[in-house]
Amino acid sequence: MMSKKLFVLLVVLMSLSLIGIIFVQAYYINNTVENEEKQFTFNVQRGLSYVSKEVEEREFRDWTIKFQKAFANVEADSTNISELIFRQENEDANETLIYRNAILEENYKLSSSLFDIGLDSITIMRIINERQTRVISNNKLGNKLDIKPENLLKYDQTTKVREMQFETSYRDNAKLTPIHKRTSRSELKSLLRKKLKEDGINIDFEYAIYDKDLATKIQSDNFELDPKGTYGVPIFLDNNDESDFILYANFPERKKFILSSILGMMLLSIVFTTIIIIAYTSAIYQLVKQRQISQIKTDFINNMTHEFKTPIATINLALDAIKNPKIIDDKDKVKRYLGMIKDENKRMHAQVENVLRISKLEKNELNISKERVKLHDLIEDAISHIELIVEDKQGYVKTHFEAQKSSVLANETHFTNVIVNMLDNAVKYSNEAPRIDVYTQNVGTNILLKIKDQGSGMSKVAQKRVFEKFYREHTGDIHNVKGHGLGLAYVKRIVDDHQGHVSVESEKGKGSTFIVKLPLIS
Repeated sequence: MMSKKLFVLLVVLMSLSLIGIIFVQAYYINNTVENEEKQFTFNVQRGLSYVSKEVEEREFRDWTIKFQKAFANVEADSTNISELIFRQENEDANETLIYRNAILEENYKLSSSLFDIGLDSITIMRIINERQTRVISNNKLGNKLDIKPENLLKYDQTTKVREMQFETSYRDNAKLTPIHKRTSRSELKSLLRKKLKEDGINIDFEYAIYDKDLATKIQSDNFELDPKGTYGVPIFLDNNDESDFILYANFPERKKFILSSILGMMLLSIVFTTIIIIAYTSAIYQLVKQRQISQIKTDFINNMTHEFKTPIATINLALDAIKNPKIIDDKDKVKRYLGMIKDENKRMHAQVENVLRISKLEKNELNISKERVKLHDLIEDAISHIELIVEDKQGYVKTHFEAQKSSVLANETHFTNVIVNMLDNAVKYSNEAPRIDVYTQNVGTNILLKIKDQGSGMSKVAQKRVFEKFYREHTGDIHNVKGHGLGLAYVKRIVDDHQGHVSVESEKGKGSTFIVKLPLIS
C-alpha cells in the first residue's frame, strides 16, 4: 500500500501541476484579449483618421470648385500684390464675413560680386502674406461695403503663391464656418462604416464631433462620451495644424466583438481544462477511496480474525478436554463441552451469514417477502434475543410504546434482525451496564422507532458514515469493541427496502439514539 507521505506528495504535485496549467491558460487567453484590444484600437484610430482626412479633402475640393473660375488670366510684373477678397453671409448668426488675403511678392536682383558663385546675378523672391478677417453684424452693415466689387477674387498667376494664398484662405474661411455646414452625419457614418468594414470591424457604432468638449449637432442618436471606451482624433485642422474639433466614436458591443474573435480558442481551452479538472478530481477521489477501502478491508480482516479466533480456540480447548481420559467418561462434562462447541460454531455461522446477507443485498439477490406485522411484536421478539446478555451485564431494556398504530408491511425475519442489530450495537458501545430505552410514536402516516442508549456515543464524522459497509469508528484500540462494521450497513439496506428511513443522533460521551421511520398500513 502506498505510504501516507508518498500519497500526500503525489496529491500536492498533481495539484500544483493543475493550478499551473490553469494559470498558463488564463495568461495566454488574457494576453490574446489584450492583443485583440490593441489591434481593435489601432484599426478604429486609423479609421477615424481616414474619415477626418477624407472629410477635409472633400471640403477643400468643394472650395476649389467654388472658386475655380477665379483662376483666370492675371497679369504679373516684378512686384505683385495677389489679393483675395470675398464676402460671405452667415444667416444663422445674422452676420457678414469680410475676408481679405493679400500676398506681396518682391523680386530682388543681387550682383554676383557679393557671392562668388560664377553667375551674373541672383534673383531672390520674398513673399509677404497679410490676412485680415472682419465679421460685421448685418444690423450695422446695411447695404454699404467699403470694398469695391472689382477688387473681389483677384489672383496672381504665380502658381506657388496662388496655391499658398488659396489654401490659407480656405482654412481661414472654413474655421469660421459652422460645423454642421462643413460635414453631415450621413457622410461621417458612411465613410467610417466603409473603413471599419475594410479592417474587419463589422459592428454597430456611435459617433459625434465635439467642439472643446461640447457636443455639436453632428452626432448619432445614442452617442455617449465614455472616457474608457471612446476613441477620438482631431478633425478640420487650421493653418497652425490645430483644431478645436474632435471626431469621436464608440462601440457598445466592443467587448463582445473582441471576445468573439477568440471565442473558439477560449471554448476549447475551457473544455480541455474542465476535462483535466474532472479527471484530476476523479483520480484523487479514487485514490482516497482506494486508501479508505484498503484500510477498511485491513480492519475488516483484523476484526473477522479476532471474531473467529476466540470461538476456534474455545472449540479446540473443548475438544482437547473431551479427549482427556478423565473427562470422556464424565457424561455431564462431555455434554457441557459439546454444548460449548455448538454455541461457538453457531457464532461463527452467524458471522458468515451476516457477510453473505450483505453480499446478496449488494447484488440485489436477496428475496424479501413482506407481510402485515405489528412492529411492537417484532420489537418484543428482538429484545428477547439480547435480554440475557443485558441482564448478565446488570443493565436493562425498557419499552415505551406510545404509538397507537403499529401495523407495517415488513419481512418478519429480516426486520427482527434489524432491531437486534441496533440493540446489539447499543450493548457493545455501553462502557458500563447497558441502559437502553425503546420508544415508538405515530407521526402522521408513519411510525417512529427510537432506540436510545447511554453509551460512549460517536463523533459527527462517525454519524455521517456509521451506515457504510465495514465502517467502524476507531478509539485507539481496534479491537476494543467486537464487530466487523456490517451490522448497521445491513440495517440501512433492509430499512431502505421497506421504504423507510434510518438515522442517528449522537453526542460523544452521552450516548446515541437510532431512529427508524416506517410507513403504516391501514
